[in-house]
Amino acid sequence: MTPEALDLAALRPRLPSPLRTVEDERFTRRGVRLLLKRDDLIHTALPGNKWRKLEPNLRAASDGGHLALLTFGGAYSNHLRATAAAGRLLGFMTVGVVRGDELATRPLNPSLAACAADGMRLRFLDRAAYRRKTEPSVLREILSTAADALAVPRERVYAVPEGGSNSLAARGCTALGRELRGAADVVGVACGTGGTLAGLAAGLGPGQRAVGFPVLKGGFLAGEVRALQVAAFGGPRGDWSLDERFHGGGYARTSPAADAFAADFEDRHGLPVERLYVAKMLHGLTTLAEEGAFPPGSTVAAVVTGRPPDPVVTAGPGGESESESDRDRDGGGGQSVSSR
Repeated sequence: MTPEALDLAALRPRLPSPLRTVEDERFTRRGVRLLLKRDDLIHTALPGNKWRKLEPNLRAASDGGHLALLTFGGAYSNHLRATAAAGRLLGFMTVGVVRGDELATRPLNPSLAACAADGMRLRFLDRAAYRRKTEPSVLREILSTAADALAVPRERVYAVPEGGSNSLAARGCTALGRELRGAADVVGVACGTGGTLAGLAAGLGPGQRAVGFPVLKGGFLAGEVRALQVAAFGGPRGDWSLDERFHGGGYARTSPAADAFAADFEDRHGLPVERLYVAKMLHGLTTLAEEGAFPPGSTVAAVVTGRPPDPVVTAGPGGESESESDRDRDGGGGQSVSSR
């Protein structure tokens, strides 16, 4: 891979992503207009915020002369899948560090099988070591092991954080906010690692605000969003808040209420609803509308960052699709946090 070889336009992302009006009486009877921002339609292999977060990291990797991408995720990580697909499409070697060394002796699940099919080398790390993956000594060992396996110098391996969230990703997600300037008063998005919310809020215009709905419990995300904004922009940007009532018990978990809501939304609008991110966000926005949180005359945009997974295929350029975060976090929940 050389910088000259990188042609992200050849992937044909659908940008700006479509913005659609949805007639939903739970909003309209309160004088509120609902829009769906269809980031799930940007690209088949690099869906939703995965494109927005990976694109600037791919450019940085290419500009730095890196030959390989290394990143982290859980057994069902959409971020791993997107990174593997990007590597195949753009000519990078890829390594996925997977949480849980017990998985090494098991058959690959469909998500990891798709990563392998796209050429990603999988390394299974025990959970204690995985929690320490950002420590400099641990990360050096991980990078050195990967470089040796790929037969490339360690400095030619580019590390992308879990979930793809870093300062570059946050800057990349400002485009989402800019695409929504003047279109909505409030923008809702599901949050895993916080990078999308950090960039979205920074990209919105005056008078607009973003509401993030964490899909993990623990109450840690506000600090991570603030830290990402400091790293990306030098300080706080935009008007944002978190509503932590809708995580459904934590990452990769749902509640009966959330499942019933998602099924009803599908019946009302004929739109398949991804359960681990999108359903939680839509449930949160609808609850806020029913609580009177949006004044009559408001427009609310829901960012659809994913769709239910399709059967595993390796995707070519162009398309539509999905989102994630992979942390083992536990703890509190049921509170709201604001940047104000």
